[in-house]
Amino acid sequence: MAKPEPSMDQWLAEAKQDPKAAQCGMFLTHNGVVRVTPKAQVREGVEGLGDVAQVDFSYDAEGLEQAVKEALTWPGVYYVRVWLNEGVLNVGDSLMYVLIGADIRPRCIDALQKLVGKIKNELVVEKEIYA
Repeated sequence: MAKPEPSMDQWLAEAKQDPKAAQCGMFLTHNGVVRVTPKAQVREGVEGLGDVAQVDFSYDAEGLEQAVKEALTWPGVYYVRVWLNEGVLNVGDSLMYVLIGADIRPRCIDALQKLVGKIKNELVVEKEIYA
């Protein structure tokens, strides 16, 4: 069963009230969503799979907690918040939200890329269901 999505406006307001917010010169958000095009087609050029109708999505909650703690040790990163959905999700549904606050733009961009990559590559299980 899909979970209610967070409000990015609320997340940003809360992040700016965090004790370390004064160290942050940038906040970046990521919103990953279920798309109709199969992952293998987009990444590897595989054709003929059909359209994605749904994705069965789960994740390692303990691993996610550790990944967030690790991200807070990266140079210049002062704020991290992550939400992952779960269950059978439809095209257009959100899979994840990530918010990173860091001191400077390059560190913020790099941290977002690194954390989202870790989550996608190591912590989630996505099974595409084709139409």
